[in-house]
Amino acid sequence: MNTQVRHQTIDEIQFDFGQRIRKLRLSKNLDQQTIALQAGISVGAIKNLESGAGATIKTLIAVLRVLGHIDGLLAIAPMPTLDPLTITRTANARERASRKA
Repeated sequence: MNTQVRHQTIDEIQFDFGQRIRKLRLSKNLDQQTIALQAGISVGAIKNLESGAGATIKTLIAVLRVLGHIDGLLAIAPMPTLDPLTITRTANARERASRKA
């Protein structure tokens, strides 16, 4: 993780992320109204996202889909792959933590 990001507040990270979304939108020469229309959300939701004022995950997903960058969001939490050797080693894997005395 970038040390600069690590030391930013959540509000600062949210603002920076909003600015990145804005730059991405502008690089595709799209206005907020067009994005909102294509994403099925309000212009206010776009403004909130881009200004760092807060947005829902639904808004973020809708905007990234319209901008063609949904794969970047999905890369945050990739689906784990199954390793056949790991499966055999953990066939009797614990499903619960033990009780504390």
